[in-house]
Amino acid sequence: MRLFAIISPFFVIACCLVVLGTTATDCASEIIDKVVAQVNDDVITLSELEEEGGPLFAKIRREAPADERQEALEMVRDQVLNALVNRKLIAQEAAKQGISVSDQEVDEAFNQVLAANGATREEFLGELEQNGIGEQTYRRNLKSQLLQNKLLMLAVRSKILITDDMVLDYYHDEYTKNVAEGSFYLLQIGVGWDEPETAQQSTAALYQAKLDARKRAERIHKLALAGQDFRDLARRFSDLPSAEEGGDIGVFAEDEMADYMKTAVADLKPGDISDIVETPFGYQFFQLLSGGSGGIVSKAPYETVKEQIREELYRETMQEEYEAWLKRLREAAYIRK
Repeated sequence: MRLFAIISPFFVIACCLVVLGTTATDCASEIIDKVVAQVNDDVITLSELEEEGGPLFAKIRREAPADERQEALEMVRDQVLNALVNRKLIAQEAAKQGISVSDQEVDEAFNQVLAANGATREEFLGELEQNGIGEQTYRRNLKSQLLQNKLLMLAVRSKILITDDMVLDYYHDEYTKNVAEGSFYLLQIGVGWDEPETAQQSTAALYQAKLDARKRAERIHKLALAGQDFRDLARRFSDLPSAEEGGDIGVFAEDEMADYMKTAVADLKPGDISDIVETPFGYQFFQLLSGGSGGIVSKAPYETVKEQIREELYRETMQEEYEAWLKRLREAAYIRK
């Protein structure tokens, strides 16, 4: 479950342990809330640091090897302190600009995260807990991000322009491939079967497993022939490692292909989908993007992906602007740890 897609990279949850006092007895009896950093006129206290990093600190204590634990704690101490400094700077700048974020806005953003990940509140909080993050810490960082977004909207977002030429350049770089003459550019979907656990089960169980796999492959094959997007089908249904790439297995010269692959694609024209073939690993079928004559082949038509590319370029530019903006805030601030 990918639960942190909308959180910007400045949000790094970390933790540290600072032991106060000179004896174990003193530490057990009294913890003094101490200033660990100053950010302009604001301070960050030890209790804030421990609250922010506490869940992850406990996770590190439980799971980190003993010989790596101290190094891990020292590393994440700086991370969490930097995250808190950034949060203070954002809050200070927002106050200067008269910008605020309400609890209702945080609730709405939280619910959007749940919807985007198809998770219930309980599932999401459980995932956070497994990653050493408490709900309140997540909400505080979510609020900080919302403040950041409002500030960036005011400061830089209106100045960002993604031109059609920029979109087209990205398309040529990322969505097209130059295929040499005599080569075949293929997408692939595969459905496997489980081998029987014992020899006594082998004949009947293997027959049934292969039959079930064949039926599943036929259902997916029909969807592809009916015009559903091959890459989307591969991501959703293929059992092969290439599923993550939408079934894209790249370019093969004819002498590089297995016999079953050659048989499947031999008579195809670009855009065609092969019959289902049995392989040593299951049932597979292919879509030919380019074959024989070579040339430049696109992974997807430009019109179908241009807005997606524009959004990606916008996100990349915004990230660059955010990092530059935050750097300027830090350089102009008085920060002492």
